[in-house]
Amino acid sequence: MTRSSSRQAAHRLPIEVAAVTYRSEGKAIMHHKDAILDSLAERGNVAQFVAFRPSNGNPRQSNSRIAGHEPNQLFLDPFEAIETLLAASADQSVNVRSYLPSDPRSREFVYGLVSAREAFDTVRRLTGEGLHTIVNETVDVSDGGVSGVLQGQTLEFSPDDTPRCVEKPGTASMPFEKGMALFELVYGFRPDLDAAAGERTEFSIHPRPMGWKQTHTLLWEHEEGVPEVSHTSIGWPNNFSRMIGDKAFGLVIAHLAGARVPHTLAIPRRVRPFAFGRSTGDLEVWTRTCPTEQQPGLYTTVKGWVDPFTLMQKEDPKGDRIASVLSQQAVAAGYSGAAIATADGELVIEGVKGEGDDFMTGKVQPTDLPPSVRADIENLNRRLTLALGPVRFEWVHDGRTAWCVQLHQGRSVSTSRVIVSGTTEEWLDFDVSRGLPALRKLLSEIPPGTGILVQGEVGLTSHIADVLRKEGRPARLASVEA
Repeated sequence: MTRSSSRQAAHRLPIEVAAVTYRSEGKAIMHHKDAILDSLAERGNVAQFVAFRPSNGNPRQSNSRIAGHEPNQLFLDPFEAIETLLAASADQSVNVRSYLPSDPRSREFVYGLVSAREAFDTVRRLTGEGLHTIVNETVDVSDGGVSGVLQGQTLEFSPDDTPRCVEKPGTASMPFEKGMALFELVYGFRPDLDAAAGERTEFSIHPRPMGWKQTHTLLWEHEEGVPEVSHTSIGWPNNFSRMIGDKAFGLVIAHLAGARVPHTLAIPRRVRPFAFGRSTGDLEVWTRTCPTEQQPGLYTTVKGWVDPFTLMQKEDPKGDRIASVLSQQAVAAGYSGAAIATADGELVIEGVKGEGDDFMTGKVQPTDLPPSVRADIENLNRRLTLALGPVRFEWVHDGRTAWCVQLHQGRSVSTSRVIVSGTTEEWLDFDVSRGLPALRKLLSEIPPGTGILVQGEVGLTSHIADVLRKEGRPARLASVEA
């Protein structure tokens, strides 16, 4: 059975190796995709392949790169070449693509063949139509790795996609060295990528060895003489942060920015466990669920070790909301709290003495903080802001230094007294003593546009305020006249 690109398996996508066609004085200069692949293989690792050109109506082998064999090794016949490739491929599956050297557009593409005979018959049929063919191993781009583009000093990437992901929303973007440090931390290896001005490389990164060199990085296309890319600040949520979890991504970024982050073991659903941060000297841990995107106070955060797999199964049985569980070393909390950059540019630092979970859920009010603690939080904010722009973060102070225990990017929509600005004809009171679950229930039941008038003292940095900001409807403290 032939499976074409229109019937791809859900967990795999074809990656197209683009040919380059130049024109001179109105005449097309032919470029063969097999020769381009062969040239790319001199630069780095490529997906295993064997290529054929038509010769008197029959396929004649040209270039090949198969693990354990010499570059461009010639086999006895096309069937043996395809059989050897299929046996060496990671998933015992191959694709057949066809093209004409004078036409940059690909012709028929047959995906996911698991029989050498079927692949050979496909090559022979396409050759009979005068087409050139390349048989390459099927590459699973949903294996927990990423695909993307390195252009100059900018890395852009996404899981579950081809390098063309850069043309879609949700792609992560960051400076080259920060991105490489992120990959090394999460995957345990430094990808085989080199940044150079004026160069553009399409790549994919895989947890298991792939390609003819059996390394973790595959190259798909390389260009020189391309313009530089102006890099903007790191932003999330993105597709990668959703894969490892919003809290995990934010804390990794804080760690890479040089902030003090407690030693954290991340246990994701889709990639191997990885660790980062610094030892706090405390033997206790916090177990923190890590949703794909921020859900303030919705999922479990508890002091002590909890079976992460049982916890994920209990709170997210479908497996689409909690990306990972974090086991984070505790900090001996002298003071705890959160900080946000408000809409009017003010830094709001709030907290309480001791541990801050009751403060974050709105059960206790913020208290006055010692000047030395505030100064350390301000310094932490400066470090993070310098690297990322305006940020929101949760902190714990152990009497000597401030630790970042959760990080989000962006300026808050709140001002010093208004949680979410806006006008409405109807306001409903909400007493903070009722707690977060009651607030979520209220928000799900009232008509759109209805404002929330918060009764009771609650911090602008608390989860109560976070939930209201995420909801986006007008919300203010009762002490501010509606």
